[in-house]
Amino acid sequence: MKAILIPPLGKAQQSELDTLYRKTKDPRLRTRAQMVLLSAERGLKALEIAGIVRESEDTVVRWLKRHQSEGVDGLKDAPRAGRQAKVTAAYRAALVAAVRRRPRSLDLPFSIWTLQRLVDYLAEQTGIRIALETLRQTLKREGIVLSRPQHKISSPDPDYAVKKKRSKTPVIT
Repeated sequence: MKAILIPPLGKAQQSELDTLYRKTKDPRLRTRAQMVLLSAERGLKALEIAGIVRESEDTVVRWLKRHQSEGVDGLKDAPRAGRQAKVTAAYRAALVAAVRRRPRSLDLPFSIWTLQRLVDYLAEQTGIRIALETLRQTLKREGIVLSRPQHKISSPDPDYAVKKKRSKTPVIT
């Protein structure tokens, strides 16, 4: 296999790759940036880089060539075929708006949201029905977690707290 060498990077390229390596949350992209950095900074060959990043030599060569031809954008995964996601930005906005309101304020016959109730409500509003797990994951990405309802017993009686405490106190005979 013909050896491929990445020429020394300019300051802008170096900075861009370094930022990508340090800040990306995609481990595949981080490994690819590391391959290019090892080749450019240390002058390592594909076989040596393969041993460090635990990939095959062919894989390292492929990503180094792709970086040479396309730059940093070439290290990203190409779009893949597949079904379009059901959860769109509009659906996500409707979901967040609904979950932040009480169901009774939307003229619904219940007072607490559950995943099933949210799925049903949003299916009526948007025409898109998704799985419960998809809804849960979408809520989680928005920083919202539905927890089990906490049922509390209360009374309008002004002495209720005193009576409740008295009922929990053990009687010694």
